[in-house]
Amino acid sequence: MEWINQLISVLLEWIQQMGYFGIMFGLMIEVIPSEIVLAYGGYLVYGGYINFIGAVIFGVIGGVIAQLFIYWIGRYGGRPILERYGKYILIQKKHIDVSEAWFEKYGPGVIFTARFIPVARHAISIPAGMAKMPLGKFVGLTTLAVIPWSVLFVYLGLKLGEGWQHVDEKAGPLVIPILLVAAALFIVYILVKWYGASKKKGDA
Repeated sequence: MEWINQLISVLLEWIQQMGYFGIMFGLMIEVIPSEIVLAYGGYLVYGGYINFIGAVIFGVIGGVIAQLFIYWIGRYGGRPILERYGKYILIQKKHIDVSEAWFEKYGPGVIFTARFIPVARHAISIPAGMAKMPLGKFVGLTTLAVIPWSVLFVYLGLKLGEGWQHVDEKAGPLVIPILLVAAALFIVYILVKWYGASKKKGDA
């Protein structure tokens, strides 16, 4: 475990030196959980190294690009590649199974709401790629989900300042309302989809 802590320390120093681009690349390579990278970005805002808006913008860009990588792997490499190498980007077979089942059952709209669920947050991009979901729709839904996530954790890192490492403890009460909103939007999406399918059957 010691070498992991040393690696994280090196990466955080690298992020600090690169500023905005450090946040973006830190999220793109997915070595450190996005919450940690974004919270550290908030700490850099606290320290006056960067500003809040810039940290959020580059956090969103990095978060979306990270998901694009997974989408392209799913689209051009398929499930066998991900089952074999997914562990290197923190995706296990069970995550692939869950996300694929959700995507097949609920369709592309699940791309947004799944971003707020730990098990499927990253893996949901896999079935989207395998199903060849239109790239524009994928990027749009992913961006809409990544924005509040980035704002929340950069803000928490800013407010915690020197104690930014405790972001997980502070995030829980704030993540719950976001999950509730996401769940409500997901229910609305399912109802609209169900209504559309029922209407088509009625017209047939």
